Amino acid sequence: MSERWDRDTQDAEAAQGPVTPIPHATEGESECEHALTHLYEFLDSEMTPDDERRMRAHVAHCSPCLAELSVEELVKQLVRRSCHEQAPAGLRERIHAQLTVMSTPTIVTTTTTVVSSTVVTEIR
Repeated sequence: MSERWDRDTQDAEAAQGPVTPIPHATEGESECEHALTHLYEFLDSEMTPDDERRMRAHVAHCSPCLAELSVEELVKQLVRRSCHEQAPAGLRERIHAQLTVMSTPTIVTTTTTVVSSTVVTEIR
């Protein structure tokens, strides 16, 4: 697996020049702590292309982070391969309906009616 990361990083550096490792500001964390914090963003392809290149650059030069990345990637592959069952159609439809309701913006309209009352007291 290490060869793949090295090759990808070399390809990225060749295409765009050297890459500064690690995405985002680290704010008190070590580079490795920061990389591991954002590991799942990387594995789930939720990073910007620049952040992904920085993560690749860090992992290519950091054996402990590469090992952690490799383990997590392997676990994801095993889970993906092992989970072939599908939820029943009714359950999937209910979940989809709930997600649709949750993601639909709700517009609330309120009407205020002011009622004025006059009390007339008859004095004799």
